Amino acid sequence: MLGFEISNFIAGQEWIFIIVIAAIFIFGAKKIPELAKTFGKAKGEYEKGKIEGDKELNEFKESKDKKSD
Repeated sequence: MLGFEISNFIAGQEWIFIIVIAAIFIFGAKKIPELAKTFGKAKGEYEKGKIEGDKELNEFKESKDKKSD
């Protein structure tokens, strides 16, 4: 119950600060930049995959529309 009461008083930006501090304690200050770099690369790969998937979906829809004409 205490966690619920505390979460009512903490806004969104404060949670980010708490998470950053917890990450520093868990991983250490030297490991954080490496983790951020890895996260950035993973996000980039996700975006590439999403774009490629959208492209293939659009091509499929266009070919389906051409076949129905």
